Amino acid sequence: MQWNRLPLLAGVLALSMASACGGDKAPNAPTTTTAARLTAPVGETPSADEQLDTLRPMLTVKNGTSDQATGARTYEFQVSDTGTFNSAVTAFSSSPAGFAVLVGKTGVPENAAGKTSFQPDQDLQPTTRYYWRARVVQGTGQSDWSAVSTFKTKLVGYNRAGELYDPLIHGETVGDRIGSTDFIPGKGIRVNSNTSYVRYLLPATISNGEFSMEIEGLHPDFPGDKTKLFGMQEGQDDYITNRYRVDIQYRGQQGFPPNSITYRVLYGDDPCCKYEPDTDTRFRSVYALNPSIPYFWKFTWGTGTEVRVSVKEDGINGTKTIYNVGVPTPKGVYAPSPHYAYLGAPTGRSGAESASVPGAIYRNVWIGNHPRPTSLGSALRRLR
Repeated sequence: MQWNRLPLLAGVLALSMASACGGDKAPNAPTTTTAARLTAPVGETPSADEQLDTLRPMLTVKNGTSDQATGARTYEFQVSDTGTFNSAVTAFSSSPAGFAVLVGKTGVPENAAGKTSFQPDQDLQPTTRYYWRARVVQGTGQSDWSAVSTFKTKLVGYNRAGELYDPLIHGETVGDRIGSTDFIPGKGIRVNSNTSYVRYLLPATISNGEFSMEIEGLHPDFPGDKTKLFGMQEGQDDYITNRYRVDIQYRGQQGFPPNSITYRVLYGDDPCCKYEPDTDTRFRSVYALNPSIPYFWKFTWGTGTEVRVSVKEDGINGTKTIYNVGVPTPKGVYAPSPHYAYLGAPTGRSGAESASVPGAIYRNVWIGNHPRPTSLGSALRRLR
């Protein structure tokens, strides 16, 4: 009888162990979370290439939607001076001029009133066309980006050590107006006579750099001989005899030859370091410029390298270069102190016939110890 009880005891033990371990019940399945389905916000203001009067615009979107009622929703904003953006950027990125050209901001809380806004806490680059977009984030889900909108920052100039920018399109200048000048709506500032010009005093000497601008209203056979479109010098003594004179010329009807482009640069006392194209080059550089076309003029200089003048038709975005002449500068340093720059030129001992080009209209002026920022002034240009 003792042996017959063994199978029964084994069954009882097996049942007890199964009960202790939960029997055949399956373990709990892991909880899964479905990412929210989100629709993109809609950009409201600014929009449609709006011209603003600020460098810190308020960007506003109509909130996106979500298929989940719970869970905080935040927004990411991106602002860029190009339409390509940079999705990795979540902070400010500055141009050489010190203004923000790429701005990113994440974690902007959704406004329950239906519209969410973001304002940069650093000045954007002035006189620039900007592109912006936003998207909504909830948990691990994120919406598509909103459609790209555009705006243009305030038309404003500045003059500080190492760089000057003067748009001249908004009826103001950071320089001094000498003689008869007028602001032409939508065009810039016009010098009305040979003795008119705009003068800039730079806060610090620029020994290597770029001086560039757009000029309209140029035409052949105007009065003058060695007439000057723009230039630089040291101090305020006679411009023609100045040891750091720079003059970029478009010669008038008495020029040799008329309607020719040329220039002269002095790196210190003459005859040590005078640089200019030779006579043959000047005679190959005769152009009957069109007064209805804006031309982009650029002068660059650098110690131990070269001086160069280039001219493009149809402004800064033009594709046709009509003049591009450089001259090596093996000796001297361009070191005027104080450093003055001009649109047009003051009248020196050579007289008014060798000063400014009457009727020239200037805008989008840059003087800097580094190249002009690519997007600076884009607010003045139509979309291409």
